[in-house]
Amino acid sequence: MPQIFHDLLFDYTVRTVALGAGVLGLVSGALGSFAVLRRQSLLGDAISHAALPGIVIAFMLTGSKAPVVLVLGAAIAGWLGTLLVMTIVARTRLPEDSALGIVLSVFFGFGLVLLTFVQQQPDAAQAGLDRFLFGQAATLLASDVVVLVALGGIALAAVFVFWKEFKLLSFDREFGVSLGYRMHVVDILLTSFLVLAIVIGLQTVGVVLMSAMVVAPAVAARQWTDSLRTMVIGAALFGASAGVTGSVASAITPDLPAGPSVVLAASALVLLSMTLAPRRGLVWGWIRHRRNRGRIVDGATVADA
Repeated sequence: MPQIFHDLLFDYTVRTVALGAGVLGLVSGALGSFAVLRRQSLLGDAISHAALPGIVIAFMLTGSKAPVVLVLGAAIAGWLGTLLVMTIVARTRLPEDSALGIVLSVFFGFGLVLLTFVQQQPDAAQAGLDRFLFGQAATLLASDVVVLVALGGIALAAVFVFWKEFKLLSFDREFGVSLGYRMHVVDILLTSFLVLAIVIGLQTVGVVLMSAMVVAPAVAARQWTDSLRTMVIGAALFGASAGVTGSVASAITPDLPAGPSVVLAASALVLLSMTLAPRRGLVWGWIRHRRNRGRIVDGATVADA
């Protein structure tokens, strides 16, 4: 245990990866709370998969693998994919889950085609682009963490500034419209910051697993509270804890990848919350069931007497 804390403080790689994964979990947990409450958990999966062609196209146009460039390309593609989903739902009779599935598949397939094409080129500069599929947290540099902190800070600041609007959108969109808010604009704004929260984590967790970092901390926090504010804060803390725990577990275990470890840590928090959380947890549900059963038996006994 002392060695773990020593590495977190003084080992450059462990410290950088833990800090980056912690920031990622903090931001994705907070923004993911709104997606979970709006029953749009699949939206995170669609955005992360839709971001892949944007990453490859950004590299093809610039020849640069700078984090800011690739994140910008991913954000544009993810945002376009999200707008396409909204358009399909508004203009057709397809339900939202079907639209999400279509956009996810088409964008991800297009991204894989572009990635294969780029990797077949003789230029060696494209090496490492495939890390965005499954993530490669061990390659994080201090400059990458700075980008994570800056963009994540923007997303969290937006939650603070537009808290009332995002709350109305999540619980009573029609009431927000009656108050004069342009809720479709608020919807696009919230989705845009959710896109930002997702694309900053693609290098760490990857396209395939990033949706878990959006959904899992929020689901875990939801088990403990009915307050939106408490849920958002709890999801942020759960996400940060999963990021740090998974990265440390990867550091002390040979050949254990950091990205999947972070997702497994988040999943463990979900399992723990679903088991032990008051009122919603399985254990407390079982205890209440036993108590109620005992009261019924006692009542029946008294009635018979």
